[in-house]
Amino acid sequence: MKSFPDRKNIGSERYTFSFTVKDSPDYFINASFWGTGDYIHTMSSLFRIGDCVMIENPLIVTKDPEKERFCPATSSLYRLLLTENHSAVKVFPDREADPRLISIFHLPVKDNRDFFSLGDIVANGQSLDGNVLNILAVLQSVGETKYFTTSDGRKGQRCEVKLFDETVMSFCLICHGYHERQVMLFIADTRVTFDSFRKSMVATVTSKTIITVNPDSKEAELLFRYAKEFSETGALDDQEQFGDHVSLDSISDVFTVTQLKLSIQGNDKQDCIYGVTYAFITILNLDASVSKVIRSRCAKCWFQVTDEMQRCSNPACPGNPNLEITTGFDLLVDITDHTGTLKSCSLSGTAAEKTLGCTAEEFLQLTEPEKTALKWKFLLERCKICLKVMSSPKSRNGIRGNILSCTLAEPLEVRQALSSVAL
Repeated sequence: MKSFPDRKNIGSERYTFSFTVKDSPDYFINASFWGTGDYIHTMSSLFRIGDCVMIENPLIVTKDPEKERFCPATSSLYRLLLTENHSAVKVFPDREADPRLISIFHLPVKDNRDFFSLGDIVANGQSLDGNVLNILAVLQSVGETKYFTTSDGRKGQRCEVKLFDETVMSFCLICHGYHERQVMLFIADTRVTFDSFRKSMVATVTSKTIITVNPDSKEAELLFRYAKEFSETGALDDQEQFGDHVSLDSISDVFTVTQLKLSIQGNDKQDCIYGVTYAFITILNLDASVSKVIRSRCAKCWFQVTDEMQRCSNPACPGNPNLEITTGFDLLVDITDHTGTLKSCSLSGTAAEKTLGCTAEEFLQLTEPEKTALKWKFLLERCKICLKVMSSPKSRNGIRGNILSCTLAEPLEVRQALSSVAL
């Protein structure tokens, strides 16, 4: 919903919101509803994407090229204009919805074959910067929704969605909020740019973007089969440990270990929790065999491999038959405070390197006494730990922790932080 100064009534505002409807595989049209603030707020909350509606008494107007720059590109030469005094929208309950309309909901608004693979976008890099194109991909994960206020006082929200396909294991899509889970997406007219912070290409949903959920096409069916086979290998779970790009500065909520456990176990709708805990590291086996500290993985799918392998053991890996190996820390750490213990938390990748102060290659050059000394720098010491706790049916206790950063904690900081936590 947006507002504009009313030229006829100085000092007051007019309100509007836009939506797009389709009633056949090939034809769809944009519509705008205008009225008072309360009325438009009610109408914009009345229906959602996927609902069947009857639009009564719309005014049919020729497209205004200037206004259409901010709306989806439709096949119609016209648009619908609805007003509070003359128009209405009736929403049909699911049981009364026309099956013919339900079937076309899953047909993309663009040609099924007109899309870029994520690999093409990454390979072309900055040459595609600023381009608007189509993507067919699988939803891998949805990040936490973040809220903000623009310079002119408008409220907004954004979240980061991770996509993958046969060519790329993790690709960032920035959107205004997303609530679906485990779905295929055909994303029409999304803008791709090079993100200098991530040093990679990202896609952004704009006001012109239309997302078709679970698209009905041969290409989507083939990608779904691949995604199903790939997810069953467990490689996606392994890859997630290395693909978390949440800003540490955004993690500020302090929890005890027990609070973290209860929060994730008691909320079926919450996939993960980010938080800070001040706890002791009670298991840190840096002086164990190298295979339990450092592991080699396929650079394409993060599946665990051995140096002797000639190809990745994951049959669905997009890198086969060629194998590229990356080596890094892959530790399992127990953290404990006065309320309990969170076992087998993952400490890996750059988070492990920053915590320990050395790379995996540098660690391999350490003598056994040096490894033991590094271990006791953290073992049984109170640490400030930023972590992501996830629901994990495969884990023994049903949850899994992923350590994003770990530093020795100052006593004063610990006292101040824990004083605000309900112990």
